[in-house]
Amino acid sequence: MRLLFSVIAASALTASNAHALTIDAKALARYDISYVKCESLYPDMRGHRDDAYLSLWRVKADDAARAQLASTRKGAIYQAERRRVLQAVAKGSAPPASSPIEQECQGLWGEAQRNARPKK
Repeated sequence: MRLLFSVIAASALTASNAHALTIDAKALARYDISYVKCESLYPDMRGHRDDAYLSLWRVKADDAARAQLASTRKGAIYQAERRRVLQAVAKGSAPPASSPIEQECQGLWGEAQRNARPKK
């Protein structure tokens, strides 16, 4: 399974006042599959997939950002990549992670929690 952070690193954050997020559908599909593993290891992460993803980009998890993620997930590119990765995982031919998934999940969740705190 690919690293969570390297997977989403393929996505680009356009720095602007609006913090527009450009989503790489393939990277999002891989992120989502990895996040399921994190949810199984850390139950507190359940239901916070979008918040965690958006927090990595310092994007406010509002309705517009969530709608953009939902739209990307419905797309053909996302669906095709999701099927491809799930088939690779089922065959056991997924690329090995260079660090344990547990550490990645902890880092992701920690980042999401830091960004969820109100700013003073």
